Amino acid sequence: MRLLVLLLSLASCQGPVAGGAGARERITAVGSSTVYPFTALIAERFVDADPAAPAPVIESTGTGAGFRLFCAGTGTAHPDIVGASRRMRAGEYRLCARNGVGPIVELRIGRDGLAFAQARGAVPLRLSNATLYRALAEAPGGVANTARTWHDVDAALPPVPIRVYGPPATSGTRDALAEMVLAPGCAAVDPGAAALPPVVRHRRCTRVREDGAYVDAGENDNLTVRKLRADQGAVGVFGYGYLEANRDTLTGIPLDGVRPDYAAIASGRYPGARPLFLYVRRDALGTVPGLADFLARYLAAAAPNGPLVGRGLIASPPAERAAARRTLLTRAPLDPRTLA
Repeated sequence: MRLLVLLLSLASCQGPVAGGAGARERITAVGSSTVYPFTALIAERFVDADPAAPAPVIESTGTGAGFRLFCAGTGTAHPDIVGASRRMRAGEYRLCARNGVGPIVELRIGRDGLAFAQARGAVPLRLSNATLYRALAEAPGGVANTARTWHDVDAALPPVPIRVYGPPATSGTRDALAEMVLAPGCAAVDPGAAALPPVVRHRRCTRVREDGAYVDAGENDNLTVRKLRADQGAVGVFGYGYLEANRDTLTGIPLDGVRPDYAAIASGRYPGARPLFLYVRRDALGTVPGLADFLARYLAAAAPNGPLVGRGLIASPPAERAAARRTLLTRAPLDPRTLA
């Protein structure tokens, strides 16, 4: 296989390998570690279908870092695609616009779940947004967090030390943890936070503790999986696809009573369900050979019976899949007025 796959650490993000001046014939993509396995699989199939095509370069940088690379400028030194485990933010769009990047095409490729998992054989946990807020927030209720075990935050849980391996601050999965778990948990536990100024409320509700209870495991979710196998008492946080790929050694932890599985995420019953996106420069669709075909293959593979579902993607409903195909066909640009 000639696929060129580069896993870059966040600290060494220098921009895609395919830099320099002049025309570029190689597709480049950066972004989410959750979306990365799906993009890598499409890249493999793209090369298999046309062995003469230059192998795409796929880099796992995290969603936030991916947007910074994508929005840094135009030309061959900047990527064509960002895979994102959350939607682009208005500030990121403005950064793109300031650097001449645009119009931008947004494609929703499917759904994912923010999965909490532990090693098979570990003492089982049942978690909630409120429990996770009490366990992981730096100052739940405005008071420094001193909880050391799960029993400290919920008497129904065992006295197992709180140790959660999760993504870094630059990750879209970390954003999802903050927005979909910690913020609702904060609202349930600390209703007074609603009256605080937005910046203060955000810090109080979503800033995680730095005393070892939450461990930044980096952008490579496979490393988190390996840590869980070696640490029976730990909990891991990553995209559902990594849980699905490791069901032989890991088990999903119910969140608010709902287990992370395909049906629960697809229906929206699972509290950690979220959409996944690709963002592409519209000008690159007309100048980078094979890019439009690459994206068409991507959307086709995201159907319910497609290979990406076998890899752990949750297929979007039919109407959303049809809308994504229309967007790619017409190359309709993203409307920045819809961004938060």
